[in-house]
Amino acid sequence: MSCGWERRPRPWLSRWRVPGSTVADRSGLLRAATFNANGIRSAVRRGFAGWLASRDCDVVAIQEMRCPELLVPAAAWAGYHLSYDAGTLAGRNGCALLTRQRPVEVRTGIGRVAFAHEGRYLEADLDLPGLRLRVGSVYVPKGGHADDPDPRRWRHKARFLAGFRGYLRETRLQARRDGRELLVMGDFNVAHTRLDLRHASANRNQVGFLPEEREWFGSLLSPRTLTDVIRALYPDQPGPYSWWRWGDGPFQNDTGWRIDYHLATRSLAQAAVAGGTDKASDYSRRLSDHAPVVVDYALR
Repeated sequence: MSCGWERRPRPWLSRWRVPGSTVADRSGLLRAATFNANGIRSAVRRGFAGWLASRDCDVVAIQEMRCPELLVPAAAWAGYHLSYDAGTLAGRNGCALLTRQRPVEVRTGIGRVAFAHEGRYLEADLDLPGLRLRVGSVYVPKGGHADDPDPRRWRHKARFLAGFRGYLRETRLQARRDGRELLVMGDFNVAHTRLDLRHASANRNQVGFLPEEREWFGSLLSPRTLTDVIRALYPDQPGPYSWWRWGDGPFQNDTGWRIDYHLATRSLAQAAVAGGTDKASDYSRRLSDHAPVVVDYALR
């Protein structure tokens, strides 16, 4: 597919950009994106509103909003409904969903009291033309090394991973009973395989690529449960990376990690026709230390 904005390239689009379509030929497509904003007010100053307008997404999951509800820059997404769990940790976390249609229902948290105040997960039910959808936005704790001098961060992440795995199973089964597909997007803070980071060997003992984290992520995936949509589109290709350390060296050299995902139930995953990372063309044009990950799904 080709589109008008591809004929007039935007500065934040890279070789990984999704082959998009203009509004006129978007019938039958669901465009969904996930983006760790690393502070939504900062991302808006960097050009988030322009990116959103150019991509014409139907659903956008945002993590690390880092913004009190009263200070959310709502003008940046006029025409969207905002569902937001800011949590109660000032200046940290916060997950949101932007949806063209008003959700039927919105839920927050993963059913664990220990994480209820952290603003790490919310989901919404949408009744779209041709698709009943449950969509989630998640921000997994970054954690730390298992042998970190302060192991509390690692234990915190490990508890979240265990709880979230159980919750994903519950919400997936409930969605199926309700006749809905499930799409969970967000920053999982885990690179699953060696294809998902530039220097796998050098990072084998780094948080985000520890064996237990990779095993956990793999346990979420199967033909009967959830599919890593981008990896299904690019089964043997490194990346596309979605996070790079601040500093122009890692970004320009594409020394990145793929830690932002679309996980979908089988029928929806099989409907994905295009996907990728909207990596900025230049370091100075970055919206965040993450890049949006965008997928087009063909609806029957």
